[in-house]
Amino acid sequence: MTPDALDFLRRLLETPSPSGYEQQIQQVVRDYVAPFADKTTTDVHGNLIVSRNSDAPLRVMLAGHCDQIGFVVQYLDDQGFVYLQPIGGWDPIVLVGQRLTVWATGGPVSGVIARKPIHLLSDEERKQTPKLKDLWLDVGCRTKEEVSGLVRVGDPVTLELGYREMRNNLASAPGMDNKTGLWVAIEALRRTAPQKLNCAFFAVSTVQEEIGLRGAITSTYGVNPHVGIAIDVTHATDCPTIDKKQEGDLALGRGPVVFRGPNMNPRVVERLLETAASRELPVQMAASGRATPNDANTIQVSRGGVATGLVSTPNRYMHSPVEMVSLDDIDRAADLLAAFALSLSGEESFVP
Repeated sequence: MTPDALDFLRRLLETPSPSGYEQQIQQVVRDYVAPFADKTTTDVHGNLIVSRNSDAPLRVMLAGHCDQIGFVVQYLDDQGFVYLQPIGGWDPIVLVGQRLTVWATGGPVSGVIARKPIHLLSDEERKQTPKLKDLWLDVGCRTKEEVSGLVRVGDPVTLELGYREMRNNLASAPGMDNKTGLWVAIEALRRTAPQKLNCAFFAVSTVQEEIGLRGAITSTYGVNPHVGIAIDVTHATDCPTIDKKQEGDLALGRGPVVFRGPNMNPRVVERLLETAASRELPVQMAASGRATPNDANTIQVSRGGVATGLVSTPNRYMHSPVEMVSLDDIDRAADLLAAFALSLSGEESFVP
């Protein structure tokens, strides 16, 4: 991974992008792709579509969703406290004691979520799991008038953003789901330049995956690819309490994950595996017996159907403030998908 690519990842992870509020992160992508993209467009939904050799007959699309789970301001009370509505799926227990940021029109506003101290909890309250409706954001205001001067109903909110490198080339940050997938899609496109492509190659930063795969629906319809590969995170199972017999054997640092199952086109899967073998890139295998809960789901059934693949990065502690991935895994995923695109002659059929 080059220093520029690592800096790009940092900027993605430090930029807010809750579903429906992705404009800032799309600008970060635009700035990065300017030196190597043939064309960059944004559709009415907010998807950012970056391409090389876009007029070639065979169209290949990579999709990495740029949105992260977050919140939106729901209510401001008379004491100056802020109540939130979730964007995406949260486990409330991970929120207690967290620092959050309201991305208000006048600039970011820092706040914290907590609850009354353990000393003041009754025996019954100590046994209960906190509910999101019972949590509030404290931004340090004393009155409704004061807080109304800072934030408005509808302002987006995220966990305090940041990036921390760990041992063994691991990294932790909120929003690894799925800014790493977006990074892989863009990096794969960059790594094909300036080599000759025999396909039209599109990397799409899709929006609103966390609230219904919406960006993948509209961008796939617009690009109309023959092959579409979704890039996302998947659950790493190399930590305590996760049953590998139920969830598969997936570890950080052992390579990206190639999925098999009815949502995936078998010819695309085999081409990915052959490409990995030819480049000596380590990959892991996983299975899904149903429509996947990510962009691959809707890519497959767009228009007359798309030959679909799914490449994922193992992620520990998904949908939490401390999501953790291997930098080696995302680097290898970008190499794999660049090599996949470069290997195509343009004459392939992906009919099973």
